[in-house]
Amino acid sequence: MNISVTVLIIILTCFVSYYAFSNRTFFEKLKHYPYQEYRDRKFSRLLSAGFLHGSWGHLIINMFVFWSFGQYVEEAIIVVHQPTKGRTLFLLSYLVMIVIANIPTYLEHKNNPGFASIGASGAVSGILFMYILMKPWAMLGLFFIIPCPAIVAGILYLIYSSWAAKNQNDRIDHVAHFYGALSGMLILILLRPGTVSKFIDQLTNVSFL
Repeated sequence: MNISVTVLIIILTCFVSYYAFSNRTFFEKLKHYPYQEYRDRKFSRLLSAGFLHGSWGHLIINMFVFWSFGQYVEEAIIVVHQPTKGRTLFLLSYLVMIVIANIPTYLEHKNNPGFASIGASGAVSGILFMYILMKPWAMLGLFFIIPCPAIVAGILYLIYSSWAAKNQNDRIDHVAHFYGALSGMLILILLRPGTVSKFIDQLTNVSFL
């Protein structure tokens, strides 16, 4: 029985995060820290930070959202590219989204020793928006409770992330959320021919399923 790439990523992320909870040296070496990345060329942090989390709550929420949508996205890519290539492309897409989500804050904060961030939220946002492109009228739970069409929740999420990145000072990397979401949509368009036309067709043929 094959284990999905989604599950393997969750296992690896949980292991790395759990180890980092009690090993501050390890945590400090892996976190996204633009100031040091720029000076020491430690660009591996752009990727490694995606496997760190600040708390059990942070880890569980990210991995729950990833698990909820990741397997659907993974299977959708496999359908187009066949199992081995499809799983490889899904894994590479996830890793690339972690990096892309962190690049804007690297550019913004490379001279700011007071900024650092961690978490898979950028890549998870990308996975979520891949799902939204494929199933725009699927009903999602806004704040995990309020039923809301995926396309509406996605638009609200992008608007909020853009606003919060400029106006909030809550130690959450909203910029990574925003660019992770955009990168996810772009990657899916590249991996699945006809994604845009199918998305538009679904928008004009409303089905709350």
